[in-house]
Amino acid sequence: MYGHHYTPQTMSNMTKVLTEEVNAFKVRTLNDKYVAIFMDATYIPLKRQTVSKEAIYIAIGIREDGTKEVLSYAIAPTESTYVWNELLQDIYSRGVHDVLVFITDGLKGMKDTIHQIYPKAKYQHCCVHVSRNIAHKVRVKDRKEICDDFKAVYQASSKEEANTFLGSMIEKWQKTYPKVTQSLIKNQDLLTFYEFPPGIRRSIYSTNLIESFNK
Repeated sequence: MYGHHYTPQTMSNMTKVLTEEVNAFKVRTLNDKYVAIFMDATYIPLKRQTVSKEAIYIAIGIREDGTKEVLSYAIAPTESTYVWNELLQDIYSRGVHDVLVFITDGLKGMKDTIHQIYPKAKYQHCCVHVSRNIAHKVRVKDRKEICDDFKAVYQASSKEEANTFLGSMIEKWQKTYPKVTQSLIKNQDLLTFYEFPPGIRRSIYSTNLIESFNK
């Protein structure tokens, strides 16, 4: 492929060196405190006996100076809170004891899984994922309008303004889409990011940061 020939022994040696580096990466000591941790699973083809897609769990931490760090990863056939729990226990054992906020795509049971290990951490349900879910549950002709209404909620200048926009949105659409508006009423984790300084809100209302990294 690259115009060179490598013996099986050379390939084995290269793999061994790389494996040692990967193992060292996975057990290294982490910082005690992170402002935010983004968690997401992405599916990629993996070759075992056959080739099939499996979930790669990734957690990225934002340090107090604003720099990013991949904290850990795990591989499993599908995404589940059980594996996320193991990953969180792993980073806790490696020194991560204080996290201000976790941002995830809203996998069912995720908030409880996080609070088992980090009971004081705040939780933000990714607003972009909520918007996508809304888009899938409404008629095509209403899609842009209702998503624009929701976008106004998470791009408001304050939490008070966001709640006003959210109330107006629910009142506007509740007769047409009662299930959609009811899910918004029940979701207590949409506006957590407003509890943080305006300068970082745009970074923590969605999982875009980690999705970009995964791509």
